[in-house]
Amino acid sequence: MPKDKRGIERGRFGVWWHDTFGDWFFRSMIGPGQVDNAVHGAEKEAREQWKRDLETRKRYTREQRERRRRAREAERGD
Repeated sequence: MPKDKRGIERGRFGVWWHDTFGDWFFRSMIGPGQVDNAVHGAEKEAREQWKRDLETRKRYTREQRERRRRAREAERGD
C-alpha cells in the first residue's frame, strides 16, 4: 500500500488527498506557523501609534457627543 508524506499507509486516493489538501486545510485552520510580526502592528512603535490613534478617535467621539448634547440643551432652552 502507498504511503503519504508522513509515512502513513493509505490508498492511492488517500495519499493524493492528504498530500494535496491535508497540510493546506490544517494551516488554514490554525493560522500562521509563526506569530512574530504576523499581525499588523506587532512592533512596539506600531502598537503605540495604534493606541494614540484609538485615543484620538475616542476623544473625537467624546467631543461630538458633547457637541450634540449642547445642541439638544440649546434647543430645549429656546
